[in-house]
Amino acid sequence: MSLASAAAVFANLDRERYEPIPIRIEKDGRWSLADRPPTAISAAEVIEQARLDAARPLRASREVHLLPRPSGETMLTIDRKEDDATRAVLTGLGLDLVFPVLHGPYGEDGTIQGLLELANVPYVGCGVLASAVGMDKSVMKVLFAARGLNVTEGTTITAAQWTAGREAIARDVASRFGFPLFVKPANLGSSVGISKAHDAAELGPAIDLAAGYDRKIVIEKAVPDAREIEVAVLGNDDPEASVPGEIIPSREFYDYEAKYLDEGSRSVIPAELEPGLADEVRRQALEAFRAIDGAGMARVDFLIPRGTRDIFVNEVNTIPGFTTISMYAKMWDATGLTYPMLLDRLIALAIARHTDKQQLKTSFL
Repeated sequence: MSLASAAAVFANLDRERYEPIPIRIEKDGRWSLADRPPTAISAAEVIEQARLDAARPLRASREVHLLPRPSGETMLTIDRKEDDATRAVLTGLGLDLVFPVLHGPYGEDGTIQGLLELANVPYVGCGVLASAVGMDKSVMKVLFAARGLNVTEGTTITAAQWTAGREAIARDVASRFGFPLFVKPANLGSSVGISKAHDAAELGPAIDLAAGYDRKIVIEKAVPDAREIEVAVLGNDDPEASVPGEIIPSREFYDYEAKYLDEGSRSVIPAELEPGLADEVRRQALEAFRAIDGAGMARVDFLIPRGTRDIFVNEVNTIPGFTTISMYAKMWDATGLTYPMLLDRLIALAIARHTDKQQLKTSFL
Protein backbone atom coordinates (compact mmCIF):
# COMPACT_ATOMS: atom_id res chain seq x y z
CA MET A 1 0.00 0.00 0.00
CA SER A 2 2.98 2.24 -0.69
CA LEU A 3 1.03 4.46 -3.09
CA ALA A 4 -1.61 5.40 -0.52
CA SER A 5 1.06 6.10 2.12
CA ALA A 6 3.17 8.16 -0.32
CA ALA A 7 0.10 10.17 -1.31
CA ALA A 8 -0.53 11.12 2.32
CA VAL A 9 3.09 12.18 2.83
CA PHE A 10 3.10 14.22 -0.37
CA ALA A 11 -0.18 15.96 0.47
CA ASN A 12 0.90 16.97 3.98
CA LEU A 13 4.44 18.25 3.46
CA ASP A 14 4.79 21.98 4.13
CA ARG A 15 5.48 23.52 0.69
CA GLU A 16 7.08 26.55 2.32
CA ARG A 17 9.77 24.28 3.77
CA TYR A 18 10.02 21.40 1.30
CA GLU A 19 10.00 20.84 -2.45
CA PRO A 20 8.93 17.19 -2.83
CA ILE A 21 9.75 15.20 -5.95
CA PRO A 22 7.71 11.99 -6.46
CA ILE A 23 9.79 9.02 -7.62
CA ARG A 24 7.87 5.88 -8.52
CA ILE A 25 9.25 2.34 -8.52
CA GLU A 26 7.41 -0.05 -10.82
CA LYS A 27 6.87 -3.71 -10.05
CA ASP A 28 9.62 -4.61 -12.53
CA GLY A 29 12.08 -2.48 -10.52
CA ARG A 30 12.29 0.53 -12.83
CA TRP A 31 12.53 3.95 -11.19
CA SER A 32 10.91 6.96 -12.85
CA LEU A 33 9.80 10.49 -12.10
CA ALA A 34 6.06 10.29 -11.61
CA ASP A 35 3.94 12.15 -14.15
CA ARG A 36 1.94 13.62 -11.27
CA PRO A 37 2.01 13.52 -7.47
CA PRO A 38 0.51 10.37 -5.94
CA THR A 39 -3.13 10.82 -4.97
CA ALA A 40 -4.74 9.52 -1.79
CA ILE A 41 -6.69 6.43 -2.76
CA SER A 42 -8.04 3.47 -0.86
CA ALA A 43 -6.31 0.11 -0.69
CA ALA A 44 -8.96 -1.46 -2.90
CA GLU A 45 -8.40 1.23 -5.55
CA VAL A 46 -4.64 0.70 -5.36
CA ILE A 47 -5.16 -3.01 -6.06
CA GLU A 48 -7.46 -2.28 -9.02
CA GLN A 49 -5.02 0.28 -10.45
CA ALA A 50 -2.19 -2.26 -10.19
CA ARG A 51 -4.31 -4.78 -12.08
CA LEU A 52 -4.96 -2.27 -14.87
CA ASP A 53 -1.28 -1.26 -15.05
CA ALA A 54 -0.27 -4.92 -15.41
CA ALA A 55 -2.69 -5.36 -18.31
CA ARG A 56 -1.25 -2.59 -20.46
CA PRO A 57 2.31 -1.81 -21.53
CA LEU A 58 4.08 1.03 -19.74
CA ARG A 59 4.80 4.03 -21.93
CA ALA A 60 8.17 5.69 -22.08
CA SER A 61 8.85 7.84 -19.03
CA ARG A 62 11.62 9.84 -17.46
CA GLU A 63 13.83 7.17 -15.92
CA VAL A 64 15.66 7.74 -12.65
CA HIS A 65 18.92 6.02 -11.65
CA LEU A 66 20.47 6.45 -8.23
CA LEU A 67 24.20 7.10 -8.35
CA PRO A 68 25.73 4.67 -5.81
CA ARG A 69 28.47 7.08 -4.73
CA PRO A 70 28.62 10.42 -2.92
CA SER A 71 27.86 13.18 -5.41
CA GLY A 72 26.14 16.53 -5.74
CA GLU A 73 23.92 14.78 -8.26
CA THR A 74 22.05 12.18 -6.27
CA MET A 75 20.28 10.74 -9.28
CA LEU A 76 20.59 10.68 -13.03
CA THR A 77 17.38 11.16 -15.01
CA ILE A 78 17.04 9.87 -18.57
CA ASP A 79 14.32 11.33 -20.77
CA ARG A 80 14.03 8.95 -23.73
CA LYS A 81 12.41 10.33 -26.87
CA GLU A 82 9.50 8.23 -28.07
CA ASP A 83 10.00 9.24 -31.69
CA ASP A 84 13.67 8.22 -31.73
CA ALA A 85 14.97 5.35 -29.60
CA THR A 86 18.55 6.57 -30.04
CA ARG A 87 17.86 9.99 -28.53
CA ALA A 88 17.83 10.66 -24.81
CA VAL A 89 18.40 13.66 -22.57
CA LEU A 90 20.45 13.06 -19.41
CA THR A 91 20.03 15.35 -16.42
CA GLY A 92 21.48 15.29 -12.92
CA LEU A 93 19.06 15.54 -10.01
CA GLY A 94 20.25 16.60 -6.57
CA LEU A 95 18.23 15.60 -3.50
CA ASP A 96 18.69 16.84 0.06
CA LEU A 97 16.89 13.85 1.59
CA VAL A 98 14.95 10.74 0.58
CA PHE A 99 11.70 9.76 2.31
CA PRO A 100 11.21 6.05 1.52
CA VAL A 101 7.55 5.06 1.65
CA LEU A 102 7.97 1.48 0.46
CA HIS A 103 6.29 -1.42 2.21
CA GLY A 104 7.61 -4.97 2.04
CA PRO A 105 10.68 -6.53 0.38
CA TYR A 106 13.07 -4.24 -1.52
CA GLY A 107 11.60 -1.24 0.30
CA GLU A 108 11.89 -1.67 4.03
CA ASP A 109 14.26 -4.65 4.21
CA GLY A 110 17.53 -2.73 4.04
CA THR A 111 18.09 -2.92 0.28
CA ILE A 112 17.00 0.62 -0.59
CA GLN A 113 18.62 1.81 2.62
CA GLY A 114 21.91 0.23 1.49
CA LEU A 115 21.76 2.06 -1.83
CA LEU A 116 21.15 5.35 -0.05
CA GLU A 117 24.07 4.67 2.28
CA LEU A 118 26.34 4.16 -0.75
CA ALA A 119 25.10 7.44 -2.20
CA ASN A 120 25.61 9.10 1.22
CA VAL A 121 22.15 10.66 1.13
CA PRO A 122 20.10 11.31 4.28
CA TYR A 123 16.94 9.22 4.45
CA VAL A 124 13.99 8.86 6.77
CA GLY A 125 13.67 5.79 8.96
CA CYS A 126 15.73 2.84 10.06
CA GLY A 127 19.15 1.97 8.71
CA VAL A 128 20.29 -1.14 6.88
CA LEU A 129 20.57 -3.48 9.87
CA ALA A 130 17.34 -2.48 11.60
CA SER A 131 15.45 -2.58 8.31
CA ALA A 132 16.74 -6.06 7.46
CA VAL A 133 16.02 -7.41 10.94
CA GLY A 134 12.63 -5.71 11.00
CA MET A 135 11.69 -7.64 7.87
CA ASP A 136 13.00 -11.03 9.02
CA LYS A 137 10.56 -12.34 11.63
CA SER A 138 12.88 -15.20 12.56
CA VAL A 139 15.98 -13.11 13.32
CA MET A 140 13.82 -10.44 14.93
CA LYS A 141 12.52 -12.90 17.54
CA VAL A 142 16.07 -13.94 18.42
CA LEU A 143 17.03 -10.33 19.14
CA PHE A 144 13.85 -9.71 21.13
CA ALA A 145 14.54 -12.75 23.31
CA ALA A 146 18.14 -11.67 23.82
CA ARG A 147 16.82 -8.31 25.04
CA GLY A 148 14.67 -10.11 27.61
CA LEU A 149 11.37 -9.60 25.78
CA ASN A 150 8.71 -12.30 25.73
CA VAL A 151 8.06 -13.91 22.33
CA THR A 152 5.76 -16.72 21.28
CA GLU A 153 7.07 -20.27 21.06
CA GLY A 154 7.89 -21.42 17.59
CA THR A 155 10.44 -22.56 15.06
CA THR A 156 11.83 -21.60 11.67
CA ILE A 157 12.26 -23.98 8.74
CA THR A 158 13.40 -23.51 5.17
CA ALA A 159 11.42 -24.39 2.09
CA ALA A 160 14.14 -26.90 1.19
CA GLN A 161 13.79 -28.62 4.57
CA TRP A 162 10.03 -28.78 4.14
CA THR A 163 10.33 -30.32 0.68
CA ALA A 164 12.77 -32.95 1.95
CA GLY A 165 10.87 -33.92 5.08
CA ARG A 166 7.26 -32.79 5.10
CA GLU A 167 5.83 -35.55 7.27
CA ALA A 168 8.61 -35.47 9.86
CA ILE A 169 8.44 -31.68 10.20
CA ALA A 170 4.65 -31.72 10.50
CA ARG A 171 4.78 -34.35 13.24
CA ASP A 172 7.55 -32.52 15.11
CA VAL A 173 5.78 -29.16 15.00
CA ALA A 174 2.45 -30.65 16.11
CA SER A 175 4.02 -32.53 19.03
CA ARG A 176 6.11 -29.58 20.24
CA PHE A 177 3.60 -26.76 19.97
CA GLY A 178 0.13 -28.21 19.42
CA PHE A 179 -2.57 -26.27 17.62
CA PRO A 180 -3.56 -23.68 16.54
CA LEU A 181 -0.40 -22.41 14.86
CA PHE A 182 0.42 -19.36 12.80
CA VAL A 183 2.51 -20.00 9.68
CA LYS A 184 4.26 -17.03 8.08
CA PRO A 185 6.82 -16.20 5.41
CA ALA A 186 9.80 -14.88 7.38
CA ASN A 187 10.29 -11.91 5.06
CA LEU A 188 7.10 -10.22 3.93
CA GLY A 189 4.58 -7.63 5.07
CA SER A 190 0.87 -6.79 5.18
CA SER A 191 0.08 -10.29 6.48
CA VAL A 192 0.55 -11.71 2.97
CA GLY A 193 1.06 -15.50 2.98
CA ILE A 194 0.08 -15.89 6.64
CA SER A 195 -2.29 -18.67 7.70
CA LYS A 196 -3.73 -19.96 10.94
CA ALA A 197 -3.53 -23.76 11.04
CA HIS A 198 -6.16 -25.13 13.41
CA ASP A 199 -5.15 -28.77 12.99
CA ALA A 200 -2.74 -31.12 11.20
CA ALA A 201 -4.84 -31.08 8.03
CA GLU A 202 -4.37 -27.31 7.67
CA LEU A 203 -0.67 -27.24 8.57
CA GLY A 204 0.75 -28.60 5.30
CA PRO A 205 -1.19 -26.21 3.02
CA ALA A 206 -0.29 -23.31 5.31
CA ILE A 207 3.44 -24.09 5.02
CA ASP A 208 3.09 -24.56 1.25
CA LEU A 209 1.48 -21.13 0.99
CA ALA A 210 4.21 -19.43 3.03
CA ALA A 211 6.94 -21.24 1.10
CA GLY A 212 5.58 -19.68 -2.07
CA TYR A 213 6.64 -16.26 -0.78
CA ASP A 214 9.93 -16.89 1.05
CA ARG A 215 12.60 -19.53 1.52
CA LYS A 216 12.21 -19.25 5.31
CA ILE A 217 8.98 -20.10 7.09
CA VAL A 218 8.16 -19.11 10.67
CA ILE A 219 5.78 -21.39 12.60
CA GLU A 220 4.48 -19.99 15.89
CA LYS A 221 2.18 -21.16 18.64
CA ALA A 222 -0.96 -19.01 18.62
CA VAL A 223 -1.53 -16.78 21.65
CA PRO A 224 -4.99 -17.71 22.99
CA ASP A 225 -7.72 -15.04 22.83
CA ALA A 226 -5.11 -12.42 21.98
CA ARG A 227 -5.66 -8.68 21.90
CA GLU A 228 -3.62 -6.96 19.18
CA ILE A 229 -1.93 -3.90 20.72
CA GLU A 230 0.35 -1.52 18.83
CA VAL A 231 2.71 1.30 19.84
CA ALA A 232 4.34 3.90 17.57
CA VAL A 233 7.99 4.73 18.26
CA LEU A 234 9.75 7.90 17.12
CA GLY A 235 13.36 8.96 17.60
CA ASN A 236 17.02 8.03 17.22
CA ASP A 237 19.18 7.58 20.32
CA ASP A 238 16.44 8.75 22.71
CA PRO A 239 13.20 7.38 21.20
CA GLU A 240 9.69 8.12 22.43
CA ALA A 241 6.64 5.86 22.51
CA SER A 242 3.08 6.90 21.65
CA VAL A 243 -0.03 5.90 23.54
CA PRO A 244 -0.93 2.29 22.68
CA GLY A 245 -3.72 1.46 20.26
CA GLU A 246 -5.73 -1.71 19.79
CA ILE A 247 -6.77 -3.33 16.53
CA ILE A 248 -10.08 -5.19 16.57
CA PRO A 249 -10.05 -7.22 13.33
CA SER A 250 -13.14 -8.12 11.36
CA ARG A 251 -11.81 -11.66 10.87
CA GLU A 252 -10.28 -14.35 13.04
CA PHE A 253 -6.94 -12.54 12.84
CA TYR A 254 -5.67 -9.35 11.22
CA ASP A 255 -4.93 -10.75 7.77
CA TYR A 256 -4.60 -8.88 4.46
CA GLU A 257 -8.35 -8.71 3.84
CA ALA A 258 -9.06 -7.50 7.36
CA LYS A 259 -6.37 -4.82 7.03
CA TYR A 260 -7.20 -3.43 3.63
CA LEU A 261 -10.40 -4.74 2.09
CA ASP A 262 -12.99 -5.37 4.82
CA GLU A 263 -14.65 -2.38 6.43
CA GLY A 264 -15.40 -4.17 9.70
CA SER A 265 -11.96 -3.87 11.31
CA ARG A 266 -11.63 -0.98 13.74
CA SER A 267 -9.14 0.58 16.11
CA VAL A 268 -9.36 1.87 19.66
CA ILE A 269 -6.90 4.66 20.56
CA PRO A 270 -5.84 4.85 23.32
CA ALA A 271 -6.21 1.13 23.94
CA GLU A 272 -8.24 0.25 27.03
CA LEU A 273 -5.54 -1.35 29.17
CA GLU A 274 -5.36 -2.00 32.90
CA PRO A 275 -3.48 0.54 35.07
CA GLY A 276 0.24 0.20 34.57
CA LEU A 277 -0.10 -2.14 31.61
CA ALA A 278 -0.06 0.68 29.06
CA ASP A 279 3.18 2.02 30.56
CA GLU A 280 4.76 -1.44 30.42
CA VAL A 281 3.73 -1.91 26.79
CA ARG A 282 5.28 1.45 25.92
CA ARG A 283 8.47 0.51 27.76
CA GLN A 284 8.72 -2.77 25.90
CA ALA A 285 8.08 -1.00 22.58
CA LEU A 286 11.18 1.11 23.20
CA GLU A 287 13.17 -2.00 24.17
CA ALA A 288 12.10 -3.75 20.96
CA PHE A 289 13.07 -0.67 18.95
CA ARG A 290 16.50 -0.62 20.59
CA ALA A 291 16.89 -4.39 20.15
CA ILE A 292 16.97 -4.00 16.36
CA ASP A 293 19.00 -0.75 16.54
CA GLY A 294 16.03 1.24 15.24
CA ALA A 295 16.15 4.86 14.11
CA GLY A 296 13.55 7.35 12.97
CA MET A 297 10.37 5.37 13.29
CA ALA A 298 8.79 1.97 13.79
CA ARG A 299 5.53 0.44 14.92
CA VAL A 300 5.80 -2.32 17.51
CA ASP A 301 3.01 -4.91 17.62
CA PHE A 302 2.09 -6.91 20.70
CA LEU A 303 -0.20 -9.81 21.58
CA ILE A 304 -1.82 -9.82 25.03
CA PRO A 305 -4.05 -12.75 26.09
CA ARG A 306 -7.37 -11.28 27.17
CA GLY A 307 -7.76 -11.03 30.92
CA THR A 308 -4.01 -11.32 31.63
CA ARG A 309 -1.03 -9.02 31.96
CA ASP A 310 1.17 -11.27 29.79
CA ILE A 311 2.83 -9.38 26.94
CA PHE A 312 4.24 -11.01 23.79
CA VAL A 313 6.19 -8.89 21.30
CA ASN A 314 4.94 -9.95 17.89
CA GLU A 315 6.99 -7.83 15.49
CA VAL A 316 8.48 -4.46 14.60
CA ASN A 317 7.44 -2.73 11.38
CA THR A 318 10.10 -0.24 10.28
CA ILE A 319 7.98 1.46 7.59
CA PRO A 320 4.45 1.07 8.92
CA GLY A 321 1.34 2.04 7.00
CA PHE A 322 1.69 5.79 6.69
CA THR A 323 -1.61 7.29 5.61
CA THR A 324 -3.27 9.85 7.88
CA ILE A 325 -5.66 7.13 9.08
CA SER A 326 -2.98 4.45 9.58
CA MET A 327 -2.37 3.29 13.14
CA TYR A 328 1.09 4.87 13.33
CA ALA A 329 -0.16 8.35 12.52
CA LYS A 330 -3.34 8.00 14.57
CA MET A 331 -1.44 6.90 17.68
CA TRP A 332 0.88 9.89 17.43
CA ASP A 333 -2.05 12.21 16.82
CA ALA A 334 -3.65 10.88 20.02
CA THR A 335 -0.33 11.53 21.78
CA GLY A 336 -0.30 15.16 20.61
CA LEU A 337 1.70 15.06 17.37
CA THR A 338 -0.25 15.88 14.21
CA TYR A 339 0.58 14.31 10.85
CA PRO A 340 2.41 17.39 9.43
CA MET A 341 4.34 17.73 12.71
CA LEU A 342 5.25 14.04 12.49
CA LEU A 343 6.67 14.54 9.00
CA ASP A 344 8.79 17.45 10.24
CA ARG A 345 10.14 15.36 13.13
CA LEU A 346 11.03 12.41 10.90
CA ILE A 347 12.88 14.63 8.43
CA ALA A 348 14.77 16.35 11.25
CA LEU A 349 15.71 12.97 12.76
CA ALA A 350 17.00 11.76 9.38
CA ILE A 351 19.18 14.84 8.92
CA ALA A 352 20.51 14.62 12.49
CA ARG A 353 21.42 10.95 12.06
CA HIS A 354 23.15 11.65 8.75
CA THR A 355 25.04 14.60 10.23
CA ASP A 356 26.29 12.47 13.10
CA LYS A 357 27.46 9.81 10.67
CA GLN A 358 29.52 12.33 8.72
CA GLN A 359 31.67 12.87 11.82
CA LEU A 360 32.85 9.25 11.81
CA LYS A 361 36.20 8.24 10.37
CA THR A 362 36.01 6.05 7.28
CA SER A 363 39.73 5.38 6.89
CA PHE A 364 42.50 4.55 9.34
CA LEU A 365 44.81 6.86 7.38
